[in-house]
This record gives sequence, structure tokens and C-alpha cells, in this order.
Amino acid sequence: MRILIEEYQYDVTDVKDVLYGIDALENIEGKVSVHYVGYYYNTLLRDCVFILPKVLLMDDKLKDTNKANLVFGRYRPEDILDLDEYNPLTKDERDFIYKFAVWIYRAIVVYKEDKSSDTGIVYHKRIQQVGKGRRRKSNTYLDILLALIQFAKDNQSFFFYVVKNMHSGLNKINWTRTIATQPALIQGGTPIYLNPVNKKRQINFDEELLIIFFSILNFIGDKYGFPKNVCVQFPLIKGPKFEAYLNGYGCTRLRQIKYKYFSDKAIELWELCFAFFDESTHLRVSTDHKEYLLVKDFYVVFEAMIDELIGDKPLPDGMGKKQEDGKIVDHLFSAQSLIDGDSKQTYYIGDSKYYKMGHELNRESVYKQYTYARNVIQWNLDIFNGINETVRNSHVRMRDEKTEGYEIIPNFFISAKMDENFDYANDGIEKTNRKKNKHKNIQFKNRLFDRDTMLLFHYDVNFLFVLSLYARNNASQKASWKKKVREKFRTEIQDWLQQDYDFYAMQAHPGVDATKYIKEHFQDVLGKIYTPYKDDTVFSLALEAKDPESASIKAELEKYFYIKECKLGSDPVLAINSAKAEGYALVPSEPSKDGVLMVMMEDYDAKFAKFEDGRIAVGIKMTDESMKILENIQSIGFILFHTRKDEGQHLFALKSSCEVRPQASLDDSVYMNISTTNLYLLVSFDSSAELDSSSIHSSKAPWTKQSRYDAQYVSLETIHSN
Repeated sequence: MRILIEEYQYDVTDVKDVLYGIDALENIEGKVSVHYVGYYYNTLLRDCVFILPKVLLMDDKLKDTNKANLVFGRYRPEDILDLDEYNPLTKDERDFIYKFAVWIYRAIVVYKEDKSSDTGIVYHKRIQQVGKGRRRKSNTYLDILLALIQFAKDNQSFFFYVVKNMHSGLNKINWTRTIATQPALIQGGTPIYLNPVNKKRQINFDEELLIIFFSILNFIGDKYGFPKNVCVQFPLIKGPKFEAYLNGYGCTRLRQIKYKYFSDKAIELWELCFAFFDESTHLRVSTDHKEYLLVKDFYVVFEAMIDELIGDKPLPDGMGKKQEDGKIVDHLFSAQSLIDGDSKQTYYIGDSKYYKMGHELNRESVYKQYTYARNVIQWNLDIFNGINETVRNSHVRMRDEKTEGYEIIPNFFISAKMDENFDYANDGIEKTNRKKNKHKNIQFKNRLFDRDTMLLFHYDVNFLFVLSLYARNNASQKASWKKKVREKFRTEIQDWLQQDYDFYAMQAHPGVDATKYIKEHFQDVLGKIYTPYKDDTVFSLALEAKDPESASIKAELEKYFYIKECKLGSDPVLAINSAKAEGYALVPSEPSKDGVLMVMMEDYDAKFAKFEDGRIAVGIKMTDESMKILENIQSIGFILFHTRKDEGQHLFALKSSCEVRPQASLDDSVYMNISTTNLYLLVSFDSSAELDSSSIHSSKAPWTKQSRYDAQYVSLETIHSN
């Protein structure tokens, strides 16, 4: 078996014969490289050649130059060119190379059969089956597997013939053997045999060989995804018992029954089964014609593998891989938002990086990814602006009209790496160990929810895992890993963001008009707040942890909003309720709304039920106190129910400005605090959010005997103690 590595620069003299019949690129320095991955049979050398992906090589730009351009970081590609002549590999490494080729073959087949794939990069001529032609110099594991599968396809009639013969005559008694071997009971002069011998053999070697054969098909079907074609319902050998066959018992048992077969088909089947367990037996394989399965530009196959395993098909919201500016995005899917995964979704945009192990990203790749994201954002904006001709609505909304903030779009790279233990079962997906595993592009600092803030995260994945998962083409296994890896992306990106930003849930204090506040302080909050939740009165506030201005921004917002830390993905209701329970410093919703309407209310608990809807009509008399109320009506921002003592006070913020109403125009459902006047002040307040009144002292408000029970106006400063 000959081994070539994709894109490695070989000396022409070393590989001239190996490359016989294959296009290669030679440079002026006498170096040659192959830009294919796959398998072909070299008719000149009468040997099979595997061209393996460049991910086996360590990158030549690594700090450790001793490992640069070495397979497994140990071997020069020239040293493993001919494993039959010189084999420096350990047994584990050799076994890995042997079976790795099978996975590559399967992945190319799956890619070729996918109707959405670019099959123009696949070059295929059918690999020959076992025959009577000239003997090959070496036989590969791939040859054996394909020969087994081909035998199953071509010999259905042979299997049924054997089964038919096995079951023929089962009900016929062999009287000669029965009389000779079994005791008889005599009853009425007639012998009765309790255990007659039929014509079935006690040991059926044909059946055992078929059981072994179909057990092999079942095994390679489960492991590599090949079609099983198990057409006869034999009790198959599975699990630990089959592992014993793989570990040596298979060859032992086949040797024991070798001379029980005489037909050509049975002998051929025995040889195939033995070759599978032995992996070194020579088979006769026809070599009259070239055979190959090659892919040019294997990075396209790698992209297809990753896209099949993590992406959406079709792409969300009518998008195509080719964007409006001609750029082609590798992976795109919609999934749970980073902030509120229960009710909102966002786009995740990925790019596959098919490099040698340890290769660093260049700036071009990073900025190209940002362009992908900007194009996706614009596509979404066009949907809601009514100018997208493909889609009219979407479950993803990137721009928030209320705050003009933008949803966070996670961008990610996925690079291939090789598991050091050649483990196909471990996905190995983790933050890359390259110099930089996350990137951020900003136009303005401390604006996470800004359109021009782009975040990019870099992951490595075990190439062997994704190769085998894709090659098996098992729908349930792919769906299971897709769900797992998407959740991993979301969780880890959340963790990374929370290292750089502090996230809070934020809701306006009673009496504060959040929309009006945002408009008046637009430049202060732009890019810092966003409404990702079902309840659009609750905002997400993101502030850079290391920005010295973040503390002052938060302190200013706390004057008008409940603010409480809320981790990404957490329930904001719990955070807001916690903030409400803690109370807040009394600050008027507007600078001009610093007045307090004081209403005398004895037996408050009993009377509250009459105005728990947040509406009360406060009587206006022809007194100095009432005139003062009317003069300052536009300044009233709070209502305080009191008994002229610091105990039993109940403070609320107004929801809207007070209105002067005659008694006749009041709704019957509105509670009037007195009924001895014809003029009232209709007050609307937030009865669901009583404010902390521990720093309020109603006893400080001046009063006389005549005005003791009357409503009065005071400034907040008059009765508030710091």
C-alpha cells in the first residue's frame, strides 16, 4: 500500500511512479503536490494508493519547527510512502492508516450521493470486485470490505439455495439411523420410537459460515455505514462475542471449518470472511482497468460534512449560501437566542477551516466572516422593511425598534484537528488552542447591541469524529450530535460573553415612561440596551466589565429603572422581582415631577380594596392647600397615603398626569376620598408597585388644625431624608 498526503511537496523523483496516471502539480523547483483526496489503483506498480487529507500534517508555521510538516508530528511523508517496503509506523498507527482510508472512502461516497453536492469535484471509476485476474501486490482493508459487500449483492441466489438445502427433509425420518441408535418401546406388539432421527445434520457448517458472513456485514454496516444486505434471518453474532472474533477467534474458527466446503462459492465466501479477520490475506482482484475514487478540493467535502452535521437545510428565511455580494457562506442556522432562548431565536453563522493541524487564521478570514454577518443582518432587515422579495416574515428579528439595538449574532470558525489517540468516538469539540480563540470588531466601545459589533469564536473539532459520523450517514446519530453541539456553542459563547460584559435585566420604575426616557437619552443607551424578552417592558442591559464608565452609566439608569444582574439565558422576571423587593432611591420620573400629593388615609388596609385598580379621586376644597395642589398639578409625580406619622405610610408613583374633574363626570367605579366637595383631582398610580417609604417623613409636612385631614402638596425634598 502506498500513502500520499494531500498538497505535500514531494520531490518528483520520489513519487514519479506512484503518481502514474494521476494529475499532479509540479513547480519550478522540482517539487510536486497532489490536490486530491481518495483512493486509486496504480496499474504500473500494481498497488493501491491512498491520498490522505492534509490534516494529518502539522502546520509548518508552528513554533515547534521539529514537528512541522510531519505526519502525526513524527514522520516525514516520504518515510511512509511505501509501507510494504519500509514501515516505521507503530501497530496502532498502521491500523489507523489502514482503516482511515475506509472512512475517507465512505465520506466521499456519501458526498457524491448527496444531490445538493458539487459532484463535479468527484472522480470515480468503479472499484473492482474479487475476481480471477492478476494478483495485486497488496490488499487493503477497503478492498476486503467492498468485496464482502459486492459478494452479498451478487449472490442472493446462493444464500437462498443453501438455506433451502439446510431445511429440506427436516420432517423426514432416517429410519436406518433411528433403529440403529434409538431404544424402542413395544406397545401392542408395535415398536414406538420417542426420539426419531431426522435428516438434519447436528453441525451445519454452511449455516455457521453464513452466520459469520452476515455478522460481518452487520458489523461494518453499524461501524462504517455501509449497506448491510442481510437477507436471511440468522441469529447474528454481535457485541462482545463479535469482539472476540475480531480479536483472533474469527481466524481460529474459520481455520477449524475450512475443509468443510467444496463449492467454489462457499470457498470464495470463506476466503472473504477469513481475509476480513486476518487483514493480510491476499485476494485475487482484477486489475485490467484503472479504478479510483478521488475528490479534488477536499475542503469542499469538509465544508459539506460540517454543514450536514450542524447547519440548517434549507437555510433559514429563504437565504441562499451565495449572498447578494457573491460571497458564499459555509454554515448558517437559526437556534436559541443567547439572551432569551425560550422565546427568541437568532442566526448562527459559521465557517469551516480545512487546514493543517495548528494553522493560524489570517485577518482576511476574520473580516470575511464579518461580511457574512452584515449580509445576514441586512437580509433580515429587508424582511421587516417589506423589501425582501423572497420572504415576508421571520421568527428572527435582528433590530429592536424600541431601543434600535441589534440581536447578538454568534459567528464561529470550525477547524479540524486529529485526536492523538485516533479516537473516532470523541467529538473533541472545544475552544481552539491557537493564539486567539475569539475576535471582536467594534465601531463604538461598550455597545454590544450595536450593528457594527461583531463577535467571532473559534472551535476545533476532532476530524475523525465528524468524518465517521458523516460517513455512517445515520440520521438519528447526526440529529443527536447537532442538538448537542448547538447547545454547546450557545452555552460556551454565553460564558465567553459574560467574561467581558455584565448583563442585567432592566425595567422602568413606576411613573417612568421608558420609551420617552430612551428617546431623550438615546446616545447614552444606544447599543447598551435591547428588548429580547416576551415582556417588552423588560430590557437587557450589557455593559463592558472593564470599561470605567460602565459603573456611572448603571448608576444613572438606576435612578429611573429597576436593574438587577441577569445571566444570559436566565429568567428576567426573577431578577426584576428581586430588584423590586430591594426598593430604590426615590427619583422623580422627570426632573419636573418631584411633587408629592399627600392624602390623609386612616384605616388604609380596609380602604385600599376600593382603589386597588390604581385610581382615586381626591377632593379639592376652596382652601389654600387645595389651591397649592392646583398650582403645582404638573409637578406631582407621587401620591402618599399617610396619617401624619412616619408609620403606616404608603407611597406610589403616578402613571400619568393628574386631571381636574367635577364630581358629575367621575365614573361610579372611582373611589372618592371625601364626598363633601364638587371638584376632584383624578389620580392614576401604579398600585402594584408600592415604593419604599422608609426615608419619607409625612410628619415634616406643615399643617394646621383646619387642614389636618385635607390633601396637600409638598415637594419630595421637604419630606425625604437622605
